[in-house]
Amino acid sequence: MIVYSATKREFVEDVRSNRIAEIIENEVLRKLNRNSPRNEKLSWENSLQYMSQVLWDEDIPSAAGVAIEYNLPMTNRRVDFILTGKDANRNDSSVIIELKQWQEVKKTNKDAIVKTRFQYGEQETNHPSYQAWSYSALIEDYNDTVRKESIRLIPCAYLHNMKSRDVINDPFYQEHTSRAPVFISQDALKLSEFLKQHVKYGDSDNIMYRIEHGVIKPSKNL
Repeated sequence: MIVYSATKREFVEDVRSNRIAEIIENEVLRKLNRNSPRNEKLSWENSLQYMSQVLWDEDIPSAAGVAIEYNLPMTNRRVDFILTGKDANRNDSSVIIELKQWQEVKKTNKDAIVKTRFQYGEQETNHPSYQAWSYSALIEDYNDTVRKESIRLIPCAYLHNMKSRDVINDPFYQEHTSRAPVFISQDALKLSEFLKQHVKYGDSDNIMYRIEHGVIKPSKNL
């Protein structure tokens, strides 16, 4: 299930009019029958402002699709942000973006695990690159439509409040950052360039609808 779905142009307008958090909150209540805590609303207001700025680039097509809070079937996991469209070869593309408000992280000696500060103190958690990649892997493993229709899934992470890349891009985590690049505060233009590599044309074939309503069938490899 997708909480919010629009074109890039509509999304940018909703952000600029300061309506995006309210719209998502109403959709969460309507579709999921739950209220959104204050910190979740603040997260939408903050992170989606940054994503809107990344999408200002005119070379990212206004008809590209935007999906927010996509709930992965059969799990309690949610994808923060998805941009859909077609690449230079007219292949269907879906860029999965994990958004984080983190300012600092600490390295651990555990694979794909970092340490950062949350509301109630410092905790270990998944590296955002691993998290984004795992979402794309789950979709591909369980969504038969994605596999059969060759919808490309491209994961990445955007930590828009983080100033230093030293820990988040430490060589210890290279296996994960190579599969899902991580962008920090000063990388907004680099993220725009990354998105343009994969979404050159608009979503003319309802890519996100096909993902959302795809046939759930585990892959043979899984």
